[in-house]
Amino acid sequence: MPGLSAELVQQLYRTPPDRFVAARDAAVAEARRAGDATTARQLARLRRPTVAAWLVNLLAIGRPELVADLVQLADALRVAQRELRGPRLRELSAQRRAVVGALVAEVRKLAAAEPDAPPASRLPLAEVEATLNAAFSDAEVAEQVRAGRLLRAASYAGFGEVPRPQLRLVTDDDEEHEEERPARRPGPQRGRPEATPRTDRAAERAEQAERAAQRAARAERARQRRALDRELAKAQADQERAETELTEATGQERDGVAVLDRLEAELAELERRRAVAEQDLSRAKLARRAAERAVTVARRRAGEVEAAVEALAAEEGDADAGGGAAD
Repeated sequence: MPGLSAELVQQLYRTPPDRFVAARDAAVAEARRAGDATTARQLARLRRPTVAAWLVNLLAIGRPELVADLVQLADALRVAQRELRGPRLRELSAQRRAVVGALVAEVRKLAAAEPDAPPASRLPLAEVEATLNAAFSDAEVAEQVRAGRLLRAASYAGFGEVPRPQLRLVTDDDEEHEEERPARRPGPQRGRPEATPRTDRAAERAEQAERAAQRAARAERARQRRALDRELAKAQADQERAETELTEATGQERDGVAVLDRLEAELAELERRRAVAEQDLSRAKLARRAAERAVTVARRRAGEVEAAVEALAAEEGDADAGGGAAD
């Protein structure tokens, strides 16, 4: 996954399943805030594992060396089965049981060390054991286990990569019967020269059946993969379209917020200027009223002075008139 670090993926798959979605969504949001749309898309495609799958992932991430031993033993076991090596197969089967038991015990320890893990009584250890056994039978399951990105538990009722009819040839009872059969036959053992051709024919038929089963399994996987690829392409296209719409809507929202902020700033300035104008108007009204009062006082005073002047002029006229009569 270009742009997506393995450490981040491991951190997410170490997270208990009930907290996985929240942790993944937080990582997606962080990637989007950082402008990394590719990483955000890749993170969004990660799916929550089941509890059993989470426990197996915990083992793969916490103890990768033990899982590597399991994968190596699984490869050897599949080779032994394909080659019909009975004694070697029994030896490896015993090792498989011991390894699976040890790994289940290690899973229990790792879960106990996780603060948010379910209680020990509720751990699906049977599903963990079934998944580990399936890894011995299916190389794809083994690779998923090794990668630590398992999404659900796996199981396999048979043994080997695909069901193989020749498995009956290597059971303990059959081996004992094959060894005891010559001893129970009386007289010359005429059947022994034909044993090798029969075994060869049986092995050939089993190999042909195996190849046919493998071809059928590959064809079915290819069909499923094509269907999943189509669904994935459609889902990715829908996601791309939704993310484009989200980006456009986010930009429009950002622009709208900027316009609203600017209008609110302008409105605040207008409110400030209105308050100043109202104060100036109040002061002007007070000044006008004071001027009106002053004008009234001045007019009244002027009238009084004019009356005094007229009275003085009248007195002077009377005085002048009296002096002329005396002469």
